[in-house]
Amino acid sequence: MNATAPLLGQGIYWQDLQTGQRYRTFRRLITETDIVGFMGVTGMLEAIFLDPNYEHSAIKGRMAPAALTHSIIEGMLQQTLIQGVGLAMLEMQMDIQGPVMAQDTIWAQVEITDVRPTSKHGRAVVSSTITVFNQEEKPVMRYSVKRIQLGRPESQA
Repeated sequence: MNATAPLLGQGIYWQDLQTGQRYRTFRRLITETDIVGFMGVTGMLEAIFLDPNYEHSAIKGRMAPAALTHSIIEGMLQQTLIQGVGLAMLEMQMDIQGPVMAQDTIWAQVEITDVRPTSKHGRAVVSSTITVFNQEEKPVMRYSVKRIQLGRPESQA
């Protein structure tokens, strides 16, 4: 085993982040199966999500819960930007800007808005704003988050 070979999928250490940096995720199709599975595992069994023809729904069709959209984007970030370096989510504020429907494709842009080293060695509070877009490049969600992230190990500093 070569421990000096770069680790694939390793997140970005806070020392390598700067205010104003931007990243984007890959695109992801939201399927009927995603929506139904998410409703089942979370218990979000509301008629507006269960029945695409629900008579009292403001939007016709199979709508995805905003929590699903958020979870999918966070999953993409967990596998990339914060894999192995994310320690905790401290705070989040979210604004839903439009619906996500079955067969929509979503992706996100992440902007680093602040990096503050903490008194704990090798850690920082990293703030970012994540904007989620659909296949028409229209924003459907925007949220700001603060996380504690690890820094580069001393052996690599």
